[in-house]
Amino acid sequence: MKILIEIKDNKASFIMELLQNFKFVKAQPLTPYRSDVLLGIKQAVDEMKLIKEGKLTATPAKDLLDEL
Repeated sequence: MKILIEIKDNKASFIMELLQNFKFVKAQPLTPYRSDVLLGIKQAVDEMKLIKEGKLTATPAKDLLDEL
């Protein structure tokens, strides 16, 4: 199982040291870029769920291509 957690910078080293002491846990910090990419993907997935539920309207691909 993978879990993404957000930790204040001043506590990150403590949490990383704590997690590394567990043999069954692999902990690796994310770069700011990777963090932004993951958040963007999560937002896109959440929006797709809302579109499928009918709570949000999608923009047709043709309209997006016409804007280019």
